[in-house]
Amino acid sequence: MPIYTYQCENCGVRFERQQRFSDPVLKQCPECMEEALRKVYTPVGIVFKGSGFYSTDNRSPSSTKPKKEKTPSASVKNGKKEKKDKKTKKTKED
Repeated sequence: MPIYTYQCENCGVRFERQQRFSDPVLKQCPECMEEALRKVYTPVGIVFKGSGFYSTDNRSPSSTKPKKEKTPSASVKNGKKEKKDKKTKKTKED
C-alpha cells in the first residue's frame, strides 16, 4: 500500500498515512479538526546500484556501430550503366 503525505492548510501540520488506492482522500485534520487537508506530492527517489549505468548497457552490439552508406558500383549515364574502374596499386619496376 502506498504512503501519502497530507498537509493542513489551516494549522500547517504535515503527516503521512498508509492508504489503499481505493480509500477516500482524507479531508479532516487530526490536529485542528478542520476540513483543510490537501495531498502533498513529493518527488520519487531513484537509486542506481552497481558499477554504473551507461547508455550502452541495454543495447545490442549491432545498434552501436555506425551505419555505412551503400555506394553504387555502377553509375547511370545517358541511360547506360558504366562500371567504375577499380584503382590498382602500381608496383615499382627496376
